[in-house]
Amino acid sequence: MFQSKKTIRRNFPLLGRMRYLLEALGPGARQYFIENDTDGKPFNRLQRSIVYQRSKKETDSMPFGTQLDVYKEGYEWINHSIKAIPFSKVNENPRVKIGSSQCEKPYEASLFNISAMSFGSLSKNAILALNNGAKQGEFYHNTGEGGLSPYHLQGGDVVWNIGTGYFSCRTDEGKFNYDEFIKRATLDNVKMIEIKFSQGAKPGHGGILPKEKVTDEIAEIRLVSKGKDILSPPTHSAFSTPLELMEFVKLLRKGSGGKPIGIKICIGNKTEFIAICKAMVETKTYLDFITVDGGEGGTGAAPQEYSDHVGMPLRDALAFVYDCLNGFAIKDQIKIIASGKVITGFDIIRNLSLGADLCNSARGMMFALGCIQALECHNNTCPTGVATQNPRLTKGLVPEEKSIRVARYHHETVKSAMDLMASAGLAHPDEVDRTVVSTRIERSKIQTFEETYPELKKGALLEGATVPNEFFRFWKRATSESF
Repeated sequence: MFQSKKTIRRNFPLLGRMRYLLEALGPGARQYFIENDTDGKPFNRLQRSIVYQRSKKETDSMPFGTQLDVYKEGYEWINHSIKAIPFSKVNENPRVKIGSSQCEKPYEASLFNISAMSFGSLSKNAILALNNGAKQGEFYHNTGEGGLSPYHLQGGDVVWNIGTGYFSCRTDEGKFNYDEFIKRATLDNVKMIEIKFSQGAKPGHGGILPKEKVTDEIAEIRLVSKGKDILSPPTHSAFSTPLELMEFVKLLRKGSGGKPIGIKICIGNKTEFIAICKAMVETKTYLDFITVDGGEGGTGAAPQEYSDHVGMPLRDALAFVYDCLNGFAIKDQIKIIASGKVITGFDIIRNLSLGADLCNSARGMMFALGCIQALECHNNTCPTGVATQNPRLTKGLVPEEKSIRVARYHHETVKSAMDLMASAGLAHPDEVDRTVVSTRIERSKIQTFEETYPELKKGALLEGATVPNEFFRFWKRATSESF
């Protein structure tokens, strides 16, 4: 009663302590005892359960019909076909070729892959399980911007994500180090290089790794010093204009031996992305892929305002990016990868319908590892050993066991996506377009994505006279000489 910092405890010195205990227990109590199957956030119980079931190879069928309100605004569904294709005639694991005409070593990617998650944010056991799962299932594992660790090199295909901090390829001053890049980019397991502009959970902010998670090993892998928070700069220092970006792309392509080079971006200012497209057209230098991260993407640590209110949501961003590339007549050179709350076969189809060629998943793969959505990622206290560097907690995650679950989850989810395509009368992902998915936009009004996001004609953005009104002001301001 004599302390002065907390009013409740000062006024109620005994019972007041219960308030803080109940507050600490609140998230778990809501998740397990209060929320129904469709209420939880960011992922509800139905979404989490389907990942757990598929990763354990348990039945994922549902009794007695859907629990969703099919008349609620925002409800979505696939337009199936009377001419459905037998499941036996559909390829259960199609591959997507990534590589422009300038790429010497194109990569055949899976339809569904592991999204960017860094060692440091995730434990070494989690990274080991993910990489071995990718090896078993023949899909790729994105390193995240935290650098290329030994745990990423267990035999699974790797996409090396290089952010603004240039971890694993930086000088002491934090600038890009070409020699260090060559050492790692030419490794056999590294199949593609991804230049990270921004991520959906905190675009324009830069990555955050709290000092509590920075071990000697992590500092060595990232080529940084220990004892303080690792904060990535908000912008790149290796280039500052779209034209300089194209030169950087050519440099990375040369240093990697001709492997696919792409960018990861959460769309913000539309003018800036159009400027990148103009630079590609002017220099005839093409990215091999673009990973579009939606504003609903997740992370281990981000300011709430950034997670809630910065960055374009994935569906709008995918349609915009596809239309820009098609409008500049360069889509045939570039593959689009969708990232942001992708966990089911339907999520994959929805993204393909809007223009994606393949998808990445982070939190879905974490659920396959055993994540229970405890929301402790930023505290180094993850109870499942996934997002922590505490040895006492990470020992509970056995990579040999969890890698099998990751591979199973991947296989069953891709199979589900292909089954849905077959039901729509489509035999290949390339056939999925904006007519495939419908959305209830009002109680009694329905639109396909084709109606909601009218597709831009090929080449429409090459000349001012053919640029549609909704693009014109962004197109006019965009220049290859400045973001």
